[in-house]
Amino acid sequence: MDEGFSETPQGVGHGSGKQAGHVPVLLKEAIDFLHVRRGGTYIDATVGLGGHSFEIAKRLGAPGRLIGFDKDPAALEIARERLTGEDWPAVELRQGSFAELANGQPPATIDGLLADLGVSSLQLGSAARGFSFQAEGPLDMRMDPHNERTAEQVVNHISERELADVIYEFGEERRSRRIARAIVRSRPIQSTAHLAEVISAAARPMNQAERKIHPATRTFQALRIFVNRELDDLRALLEAAPRILKPGGRMVVISFHSLEDRIVKDAFREGSMKDKYFRVLTKKPVTASEEESDRNPRARSAKLRAVERV
Repeated sequence: MDEGFSETPQGVGHGSGKQAGHVPVLLKEAIDFLHVRRGGTYIDATVGLGGHSFEIAKRLGAPGRLIGFDKDPAALEIARERLTGEDWPAVELRQGSFAELANGQPPATIDGLLADLGVSSLQLGSAARGFSFQAEGPLDMRMDPHNERTAEQVVNHISERELADVIYEFGEERRSRRIARAIVRSRPIQSTAHLAEVISAAARPMNQAERKIHPATRTFQALRIFVNRELDDLRALLEAAPRILKPGGRMVVISFHSLEDRIVKDAFREGSMKDKYFRVLTKKPVTASEEESDRNPRARSAKLRAVERV
Protein backbone atom coordinates (compact mmCIF):
# COMPACT_ATOMS: atom_id res chain seq x y z
CA MET A 1 0.00 0.00 0.00
CA ASP A 2 0.99 3.66 -0.34
CA GLU A 3 1.91 4.05 3.32
CA GLY A 4 5.60 4.25 2.47
CA PHE A 5 5.60 7.52 0.57
CA SER A 6 5.41 11.09 1.71
CA GLU A 7 2.53 13.31 0.74
CA THR A 8 4.96 16.18 0.28
CA PRO A 9 5.84 16.75 -3.41
CA GLN A 10 9.56 16.99 -3.99
CA GLY A 11 12.05 18.04 -6.63
CA VAL A 12 11.97 20.76 -9.25
CA GLY A 13 13.81 20.82 -12.54
CA HIS A 14 13.78 20.30 -16.28
CA GLY A 15 15.57 17.79 -18.44
CA SER A 16 16.83 15.77 -15.49
CA GLY A 17 13.87 13.48 -14.86
CA LYS A 18 12.18 16.03 -12.60
CA GLN A 19 9.35 18.31 -13.47
CA ALA A 20 6.97 20.60 -11.59
CA GLY A 21 7.66 19.01 -8.19
CA HIS A 22 7.64 15.45 -9.52
CA VAL A 23 10.45 12.97 -9.03
CA PRO A 24 10.12 9.82 -11.18
CA VAL A 25 10.61 6.71 -9.06
CA LEU A 26 13.15 4.05 -10.08
CA LEU A 27 13.87 6.04 -13.24
CA LYS A 28 17.19 4.43 -14.21
CA GLU A 29 15.98 0.94 -13.40
CA ALA A 30 12.76 1.37 -15.40
CA ILE A 31 14.59 2.68 -18.47
CA ASP A 32 17.25 -0.04 -18.26
CA PHE A 33 14.66 -2.84 -18.09
CA LEU A 34 12.60 -1.26 -20.87
CA HIS A 35 15.72 -1.48 -23.12
CA VAL A 36 14.51 1.25 -25.48
CA ARG A 37 15.18 0.52 -29.16
CA ARG A 38 15.87 3.61 -31.25
CA GLY A 39 13.06 4.22 -33.73
CA GLY A 40 10.68 1.84 -31.97
CA THR A 41 7.13 2.31 -30.64
CA TYR A 42 6.62 2.65 -26.89
CA ILE A 43 3.72 3.28 -24.56
CA ASP A 44 3.87 5.14 -21.26
CA ALA A 45 0.58 4.01 -19.77
CA THR A 46 0.76 6.59 -16.96
CA VAL A 47 2.59 9.52 -18.50
CA GLY A 48 1.89 11.87 -15.58
CA LEU A 49 4.20 14.86 -15.75
CA GLY A 50 6.45 13.16 -18.29
CA GLY A 51 9.44 12.15 -16.17
CA HIS A 52 9.77 8.60 -17.50
CA SER A 53 8.47 9.61 -20.95
CA PHE A 54 11.22 12.23 -21.27
CA GLU A 55 13.91 9.59 -20.82
CA ILE A 56 12.19 7.17 -23.21
CA ALA A 57 11.83 9.87 -25.88
CA LYS A 58 15.52 10.86 -25.64
CA ARG A 59 16.54 7.30 -26.43
CA LEU A 60 13.85 6.70 -29.06
CA GLY A 61 14.62 9.58 -31.39
CA ALA A 62 13.09 10.02 -34.83
CA PRO A 63 11.34 8.18 -36.45
CA GLY A 64 10.24 6.52 -33.20
CA ARG A 65 6.79 6.81 -31.68
CA LEU A 66 5.79 7.41 -28.08
CA ILE A 67 2.16 7.04 -26.97
CA GLY A 68 1.27 8.40 -23.54
CA PHE A 69 -1.92 7.83 -21.55
CA ASP A 70 -3.15 9.66 -18.49
CA LYS A 71 -6.55 10.23 -16.92
CA ASP A 72 -5.53 13.65 -15.65
CA PRO A 73 -5.76 16.43 -18.29
CA ALA A 74 -3.79 18.83 -16.08
CA ALA A 75 -0.85 16.42 -15.99
CA LEU A 76 -1.00 15.93 -19.75
CA GLU A 77 -0.75 19.69 -20.36
CA ILE A 78 2.49 19.79 -18.38
CA ALA A 79 3.83 16.68 -20.11
CA ARG A 80 2.91 18.03 -23.56
CA GLU A 81 5.06 21.14 -23.02
CA ARG A 82 7.98 19.00 -21.99
CA LEU A 83 7.90 16.25 -24.57
CA THR A 84 9.14 18.25 -27.54
CA GLY A 85 12.60 18.51 -29.04
CA GLU A 86 14.72 18.17 -32.14
CA ASP A 87 15.21 14.67 -33.53
CA TRP A 88 12.53 13.45 -31.13
CA PRO A 89 9.98 10.72 -31.78
CA ALA A 90 6.40 11.42 -32.71
CA VAL A 91 4.60 11.93 -29.39
CA GLU A 92 0.90 11.20 -29.05
CA LEU A 93 -0.73 11.95 -25.69
CA ARG A 94 -4.19 10.56 -24.97
CA GLN A 95 -6.44 11.67 -22.13
CA GLY A 96 -8.10 8.61 -20.64
CA SER A 97 -7.40 5.27 -19.02
CA PHE A 98 -4.70 2.94 -20.26
CA ALA A 99 -7.39 0.25 -20.06
CA GLU A 100 -8.34 1.46 -23.56
CA LEU A 101 -5.33 -0.49 -24.82
CA ALA A 102 -7.41 -3.64 -24.48
CA ASN A 103 -9.45 -2.60 -27.52
CA GLY A 104 -7.67 0.26 -29.28
CA GLN A 105 -4.17 -0.98 -30.15
CA PRO A 106 -3.30 -3.21 -33.12
CA PRO A 107 -1.69 -6.55 -32.18
CA ALA A 108 2.10 -6.99 -31.98
CA THR A 109 3.01 -3.36 -32.71
CA ILE A 110 4.61 -2.22 -29.43
CA ASP A 111 8.31 -2.51 -28.49
CA GLY A 112 7.84 -1.54 -24.86
CA LEU A 113 5.23 -0.65 -22.27
CA LEU A 114 5.76 1.20 -18.98
CA ALA A 115 3.24 1.76 -16.18
CA ASP A 116 4.13 3.81 -13.08
CA LEU A 117 1.04 3.28 -10.94
CA GLY A 118 -0.41 5.31 -8.10
CA VAL A 119 -1.02 8.98 -7.40
CA SER A 120 1.26 11.78 -8.63
CA SER A 121 2.76 14.69 -6.73
CA LEU A 122 0.65 17.04 -8.88
CA GLN A 123 -2.51 15.41 -7.53
CA LEU A 124 -1.30 15.17 -3.93
CA GLY A 125 -0.04 18.74 -3.98
CA SER A 126 -3.40 20.24 -4.92
CA ALA A 127 -5.78 20.48 -1.96
CA ALA A 128 -8.65 21.10 -4.39
CA ARG A 129 -8.21 17.59 -5.81
CA GLY A 130 -8.97 15.98 -2.44
CA PHE A 131 -6.34 13.23 -2.54
CA SER A 132 -4.47 14.18 0.62
CA PHE A 133 -5.57 13.92 4.24
CA GLN A 134 -2.90 16.47 5.17
CA ALA A 135 -4.68 19.43 3.59
CA GLU A 136 -8.23 20.80 3.79
CA GLY A 137 -10.05 20.19 0.53
CA PRO A 138 -13.22 18.78 -1.04
CA LEU A 139 -13.71 15.01 -1.10
CA ASP A 140 -13.03 14.53 -4.79
CA MET A 141 -10.09 12.13 -5.52
CA ARG A 142 -10.86 11.85 -9.24
CA MET A 143 -7.84 11.49 -11.52
CA ASP A 144 -10.18 12.24 -14.42
CA PRO A 145 -12.35 15.25 -13.46
CA HIS A 146 -14.95 14.15 -16.01
CA ASN A 147 -15.78 11.00 -14.06
CA GLU A 148 -19.12 11.14 -12.30
CA ARG A 149 -18.16 9.26 -9.13
CA THR A 150 -16.35 11.23 -6.41
CA ALA A 151 -15.10 10.26 -2.98
CA GLU A 152 -17.78 12.50 -1.46
CA GLN A 153 -20.50 10.42 -3.11
CA VAL A 154 -18.94 7.18 -1.88
CA VAL A 155 -18.43 8.42 1.67
CA ASN A 156 -21.91 9.86 2.06
CA HIS A 157 -24.21 7.68 -0.02
CA ILE A 158 -23.26 4.00 -0.06
CA SER A 159 -24.36 1.70 2.75
CA GLU A 160 -22.24 1.09 5.82
CA ARG A 161 -21.60 -2.50 4.77
CA GLU A 162 -20.54 -1.51 1.25
CA LEU A 163 -18.28 1.20 2.65
CA ALA A 164 -16.63 -1.27 5.04
CA ASP A 165 -16.06 -3.68 2.15
CA VAL A 166 -14.42 -0.93 0.05
CA ILE A 167 -12.11 0.07 2.90
CA TYR A 168 -11.17 -3.54 3.63
CA GLU A 169 -10.74 -4.71 0.02
CA PHE A 170 -8.87 -1.73 -1.41
CA GLY A 171 -7.13 -0.48 1.73
CA GLU A 172 -6.45 -3.79 3.48
CA GLU A 173 -7.68 -2.02 6.62
CA ARG A 174 -8.48 -4.44 9.46
CA ARG A 175 -10.54 -1.80 11.27
CA SER A 176 -12.79 -1.23 8.25
CA ARG A 177 -16.10 -1.92 9.99
CA ARG A 178 -15.29 0.41 12.87
CA ILE A 179 -14.22 3.14 10.45
CA ALA A 180 -17.28 2.70 8.22
CA ARG A 181 -19.58 2.89 11.24
CA ALA A 182 -17.93 6.13 12.40
CA ILE A 183 -18.18 7.63 8.91
CA VAL A 184 -21.87 6.82 8.54
CA ARG A 185 -22.62 8.30 11.97
CA SER A 186 -20.76 11.50 11.02
CA ARG A 187 -22.52 12.10 7.69
CA PRO A 188 -22.52 14.40 5.85
CA ILE A 189 -18.72 14.60 5.43
CA GLN A 190 -17.61 17.02 2.76
CA SER A 191 -13.93 17.72 3.36
CA THR A 192 -10.72 15.72 3.55
CA ALA A 193 -9.89 17.18 6.95
CA HIS A 194 -13.27 16.19 8.41
CA LEU A 195 -12.95 12.65 7.04
CA ALA A 196 -9.40 12.29 8.39
CA GLU A 197 -10.59 13.50 11.78
CA VAL A 198 -13.44 10.96 11.87
CA ILE A 199 -11.14 8.10 10.84
CA SER A 200 -8.44 9.08 13.33
CA ALA A 201 -10.94 9.05 16.19
CA ALA A 202 -12.29 5.64 15.17
CA ALA A 203 -8.98 3.96 14.40
CA ARG A 204 -6.51 4.96 17.04
CA PRO A 205 -3.20 3.04 16.69
CA MET A 206 -3.04 -0.07 18.83
CA ASN A 207 0.73 -0.74 18.62
CA GLN A 208 4.03 0.83 17.62
CA ALA A 209 3.80 -0.37 14.01
CA GLU A 210 0.44 1.34 13.51
CA ARG A 211 1.82 4.58 14.91
CA LYS A 212 4.25 4.85 11.99
CA ILE A 213 1.52 5.80 9.53
CA HIS A 214 -1.46 8.14 9.72
CA PRO A 215 -4.67 6.30 10.71
CA ALA A 216 -6.40 7.62 7.57
CA THR A 217 -3.78 6.32 5.11
CA ARG A 218 -5.43 3.01 4.24
CA THR A 219 -8.95 4.44 4.01
CA PHE A 220 -7.86 7.29 1.72
CA GLN A 221 -6.02 4.76 -0.44
CA ALA A 222 -9.12 2.57 -0.63
CA LEU A 223 -11.40 5.43 -1.63
CA ARG A 224 -8.96 6.64 -4.30
CA ILE A 225 -8.60 3.17 -5.84
CA PHE A 226 -12.37 2.62 -5.79
CA VAL A 227 -13.24 6.03 -7.24
CA ASN A 228 -10.74 5.67 -10.10
CA ARG A 229 -11.26 1.93 -10.74
CA GLU A 230 -7.50 1.51 -10.58
CA LEU A 231 -7.33 -2.26 -10.11
CA ASP A 232 -9.83 -2.94 -12.90
CA ASP A 233 -7.74 -0.79 -15.23
CA LEU A 234 -4.54 -2.57 -14.19
CA ARG A 235 -6.04 -5.98 -14.94
CA ALA A 236 -7.19 -4.75 -18.35
CA LEU A 237 -3.67 -3.47 -19.12
CA LEU A 238 -2.05 -6.76 -18.10
CA GLU A 239 -4.54 -8.67 -20.20
CA ALA A 240 -3.82 -6.51 -23.27
CA ALA A 241 -0.03 -6.55 -22.96
CA PRO A 242 0.71 -10.01 -24.47
CA ARG A 243 -1.41 -9.15 -27.51
CA ILE A 244 0.10 -5.75 -28.32
CA LEU A 245 3.79 -6.38 -27.49
CA LYS A 246 6.10 -7.55 -30.24
CA PRO A 247 8.31 -10.60 -29.63
CA GLY A 248 11.20 -9.23 -27.61
CA GLY A 249 9.09 -6.31 -26.41
CA ARG A 250 9.23 -5.52 -22.72
CA MET A 251 6.74 -4.46 -20.06
CA VAL A 252 7.79 -2.66 -16.88
CA VAL A 253 5.37 -1.96 -14.01
CA ILE A 254 6.09 0.09 -10.88
CA SER A 255 3.57 -0.42 -8.08
CA PHE A 256 3.22 1.19 -4.67
CA HIS A 257 1.11 -1.15 -2.58
CA SER A 258 0.61 -4.86 -2.11
CA LEU A 259 -2.71 -5.04 -3.97
CA GLU A 260 -1.16 -3.78 -7.21
CA ASP A 261 2.05 -5.75 -6.81
CA ARG A 262 0.17 -9.01 -6.19
CA ILE A 263 -1.87 -8.56 -9.38
CA VAL A 264 1.25 -7.79 -11.43
CA LYS A 265 3.28 -10.65 -9.95
CA ASP A 266 0.50 -13.19 -10.55
CA ALA A 267 -0.09 -12.02 -14.14
CA PHE A 268 3.61 -12.14 -15.00
CA ARG A 269 4.07 -15.56 -13.39
CA GLU A 270 1.03 -17.02 -15.13
CA GLY A 271 2.16 -15.54 -18.43
CA SER A 272 5.57 -17.18 -18.08
CA MET A 273 4.52 -20.58 -16.74
CA LYS A 274 1.03 -21.39 -17.95
CA ASP A 275 0.64 -19.44 -21.18
CA LYS A 276 4.39 -19.17 -21.93
CA TYR A 277 4.27 -15.75 -23.60
CA PHE A 278 6.44 -13.94 -21.03
CA ARG A 279 9.99 -14.31 -19.78
CA VAL A 280 10.23 -12.83 -16.29
CA LEU A 281 13.20 -10.46 -15.98
CA THR A 282 12.80 -9.75 -12.25
CA LYS A 283 12.60 -12.88 -10.08
CA LYS A 284 12.16 -10.54 -7.14
CA PRO A 285 10.80 -6.99 -7.34
CA VAL A 286 13.38 -4.24 -7.79
CA THR A 287 13.24 -1.66 -5.00
CA ALA A 288 14.76 1.77 -4.54
CA SER A 289 18.22 2.26 -3.13
CA GLU A 290 18.64 3.78 0.30
CA GLU A 291 19.91 6.95 -1.36
CA GLU A 292 16.83 7.29 -3.58
CA SER A 293 14.48 6.54 -0.68
CA ASP A 294 16.11 9.28 1.38
CA ARG A 295 15.89 11.71 -1.53
CA ASN A 296 12.33 10.77 -2.52
CA PRO A 297 10.21 9.20 0.26
CA ARG A 298 7.62 8.04 -2.30
CA ALA A 299 10.20 5.54 -3.57
CA ARG A 300 10.25 3.60 -0.29
CA SER A 301 7.20 1.52 -1.15
CA ALA A 302 7.90 1.20 -4.90
CA LYS A 303 8.34 -2.24 -6.47
CA LEU A 304 9.37 -2.73 -10.09
CA ARG A 305 8.66 -5.90 -12.07
CA ALA A 306 9.53 -6.55 -15.71
CA VAL A 307 8.88 -9.17 -18.38
CA GLU A 308 9.83 -9.77 -22.01
CA ARG A 309 7.42 -11.03 -24.67
CA VAL A 310 8.57 -14.34 -26.19
